[in-house]
Amino acid sequence: MDTTDCMKLIMDYRNDPESVYNTWFLNNPDRLKAFRTIKNGLVQVISDIESRQFGNDFKGSSLEIVITAISEQKQIFEGAAHAFFWKPKLRIPDIYENDENQLAFGRFLKACSSTTNEKQLLEEVLKLDQCKIKGLGPAVANILYFLHPTLFPPFNTTIANGFHTFFQQKIKLGSWKAYLDMREGILDFNEQNRAQFSKDLGALAGLLFEIGMQRYVIPSNANKVIQLEQEKQEKQKKNHKKRHLEIEEDLLEQQAHSEMQYHLARLGESLGYNVWIAQNDHKREWAGKKLGEFSLPSLRLPNIPKPAHDTISLIDVLWLDSSNRIISAFEVEKSTSIYSGILRLHDLSLSLEHDVYHLYLVAPDKREKEIKAQLLRPSFQQNNSIKIFYILFSDLRCDCDAMCKFGQNMTVLEKIAKVV
Repeated sequence: MDTTDCMKLIMDYRNDPESVYNTWFLNNPDRLKAFRTIKNGLVQVISDIESRQFGNDFKGSSLEIVITAISEQKQIFEGAAHAFFWKPKLRIPDIYENDENQLAFGRFLKACSSTTNEKQLLEEVLKLDQCKIKGLGPAVANILYFLHPTLFPPFNTTIANGFHTFFQQKIKLGSWKAYLDMREGILDFNEQNRAQFSKDLGALAGLLFEIGMQRYVIPSNANKVIQLEQEKQEKQKKNHKKRHLEIEEDLLEQQAHSEMQYHLARLGESLGYNVWIAQNDHKREWAGKKLGEFSLPSLRLPNIPKPAHDTISLIDVLWLDSSNRIISAFEVEKSTSIYSGILRLHDLSLSLEHDVYHLYLVAPDKREKEIKAQLLRPSFQQNNSIKIFYILFSDLRCDCDAMCKFGQNMTVLEKIAKVV
């Protein structure tokens, strides 16, 4: 990238109100507060390690408080905590159960907290690297940044990707040597462009983060940006298609549900019963008719407490005799839980002083095995006073007209109703 393009990129970054530079580095008072919080937190971490009170897990440790404070510093530090989570199966980072590694980490933090000498700080980094502590890599640089923001830039995968894209230098994520090489490149570039950035390396790290996120297009990432945009568009198309299919499926399920209510309503009516359609389904339609046209305008159940009455009024279809006593109840379960339908019928039977003659689940043929399995639950098998039958969609759809024509009472359902 030539000097002109480079300067334009820097100015775009500085002038973008949504850039990391403006939202985190320049205009975020919490950023400055975090430095004090993190420094004070590290004092406690060091003390806990030296007194052997640090614990054997990241969760609940004083280190968690420090790293959480770092992670909260906008998206540039998102995921900073991940490297410090204790992963027992991988045994990384091995500073929780290995005493020598934990003490070495404590000495590193103490030495880095007590000096501003660049040479000494680099020596401490190299000494930590020589300890070969499994899983403890350059993610620690995020701590160093809050101790020495003019000497150590933040570090994560996105910043490394931005550095690679901008400087055309590949960074090995788990390598301290690679981080230190990256640090030298950042320091040199920052010094050359001090007037546009800051002594604080967070400003330049923010630009690299933005480049790593492909928020800014430069010659070396143009093809990648085009590819990501195409992938984004394809993903949106798939999401739209998926949502469209979900809407279609929901509509088909509602239609099937309404169709079964329609068949049950006209069958009940032809057999001479009063019919109740679930209160919230009166406006639904099937075959050009609103389901509410088949239903009583209101459900009157004397001596039933209001909570129970409200629940009963939502059962899909009820058949009532001339005295408005419920004699049959039907729950249509297209895609909802079979178990919840059984419980509603069970609760209905317990809410009424008289016995409900017949309780039915009405469900698609493909759910027959599920119905049998649910009805074979011990809790339902032990209650011999309550018997729940089931009717398959195909049987009700096929035989409804014949039952309407030749049926005399609810016993006509015995031809299609099944029991476990």
